Amino acid sequence: MKNAPAGGSTELRRFEDDGRIPNNPKLPLVIYKLALPHSDHLAKDFEKRFAENGWTNSWRNGVFTYHHFHSNTHEVLGVAQGRARVCFGGESGEVLALSAGDVAILPAGTGHKCESASDDFLVVGAYPDGRDYDICRGDPAEHDRAVTRIAHVPLPKKDPVFGHHGVVVWQGS
Repeated sequence: MKNAPAGGSTELRRFEDDGRIPNNPKLPLVIYKLALPHSDHLAKDFEKRFAENGWTNSWRNGVFTYHHFHSNTHEVLGVAQGRARVCFGGESGEVLALSAGDVAILPAGTGHKCESASDDFLVVGAYPDGRDYDICRGDPAEHDRAVTRIAHVPLPKKDPVFGHHGVVVWQGS
């Protein structure tokens, strides 16, 4: 692994296509534990860091409580406050605990759903080159079109947290 957060670790997860949630056939989910240090302005810190590395079109909110994925872009989620248990990969995926300072980088097609969260849970999301995103809910009728779109999503130029020194751009994955 190229780089890990100073205070944390880096985890990679791969998920199979389950017929509803395609996930990504080539690229892993990346989790940076404690990617940024705790502060009273962590949401702004994430927005700034993501933007510096070309991940824009940012928003602040939580994670939807239903399985969904994006077929036309990759996504980064920086946990600015609180904690949550998020299921990645669809119904047969894996539930991971995320807390303030953690980052999840989801390649296009990666299913995600909030299973539970603290009342103060806040996420900052962004997309490489400010790409717009779709919301796919795993409808079998959309599956084949989604798989085709996922295959054409370009790799990001930089890792959203560590720029040219992070795990992403998934080169050699």
